[in-house]
Amino acid sequence: MKAIVFHEHGDPSVLRYTEVAEPKIGPAEVLVRVRACALNHLDLWVRRGLPGISIPLPHIPGSDISGEVARVGESVTRVKVGQRVLLAPGISCGQCPQCLAGEDNLCRRYTLFGYMVDGGCAEYVKSPEVNVIPIPGDLSFEEAAAVPLVFLTAWHMLITRAKLRPGEDLLVLGAGSGVGSAAVQIGKLIGARVLATAGSDAKLAKARELGADEVINHSRQKIADEVKRLTDRRGVDVVFEHVGTATWDASLMSLAPSGRLVTCGATTGYQAHVDIRYLFSRNLSILGSYMGSKAELYDVLHLVAQRKLRAVIDRTMPLEECALAHELMERREQFGKIVLLP
Repeated sequence: MKAIVFHEHGDPSVLRYTEVAEPKIGPAEVLVRVRACALNHLDLWVRRGLPGISIPLPHIPGSDISGEVARVGESVTRVKVGQRVLLAPGISCGQCPQCLAGEDNLCRRYTLFGYMVDGGCAEYVKSPEVNVIPIPGDLSFEEAAAVPLVFLTAWHMLITRAKLRPGEDLLVLGAGSGVGSAAVQIGKLIGARVLATAGSDAKLAKARELGADEVINHSRQKIADEVKRLTDRRGVDVVFEHVGTATWDASLMSLAPSGRLVTCGATTGYQAHVDIRYLFSRNLSILGSYMGSKAELYDVLHLVAQRKLRAVIDRTMPLEECALAHELMERREQFGKIVLLP
């Protein structure tokens, strides 16, 4: 089969479109013919290499996958050959206390397609049966691939961790990203007032189309100053943070008393400074968030099937143009998701 493979870490030039062996499935596994694979920033980090993390090489990236069931293992009973499916991106042991409690994203063996196991930038991918989910409603393969990782992440951040409530003010950093565009929609669905940031007026216009009530162009405006202006100097109840060092101070300064900052990433760096006096005197909360449970993904998919939430696709590209897609993401030229088509 054809796949995107890298044998060493580096810039997008290390990605090769080449022939590799088709995966062999076990009794409880499913072989999926990939119809669409959406990219995430995780793909960039895995390709570049992560400090202290040994990615198995050679490696096939890609965490967000949809397609058709091509073959099933002998003990598989829940899905059938030919069925249209998407894959829950997180893989866990299914047996530990965290998995049995429905918090599989906290499993000590938790990983993702395209991270420590081969992913979906290929014609075929193998998956545990438990990760295979029938595509709900009338979603296309492209839409189905563009939903799981970013919507699951944003849902877990805003609903499970930050406990966003109707009527609260929410600041979404980087609304042009996949996870940012998901957060804007979830915030609006819950009934929050959504303030969104992006680096261009074109992206801010699209954020408004998704439901943002107020927008901030961080390339020419100071985020915290604008937040204070837009909230009559009160600040926001929740900050949706995934940018890291570049926005950390502004995110903290944008919080209202008893505000919650929830973070899932550090795209611009992972070093941050916190004045502990500011933290306790304003009764602030800093919440970490990592992916989400399979149960939460079903909640999200139910809303997507009803078109109350929607996949935001910037463009589709042939799988063989994966390196170009990585370059576009590194230059932050997309709004929403880039989806690769084998």
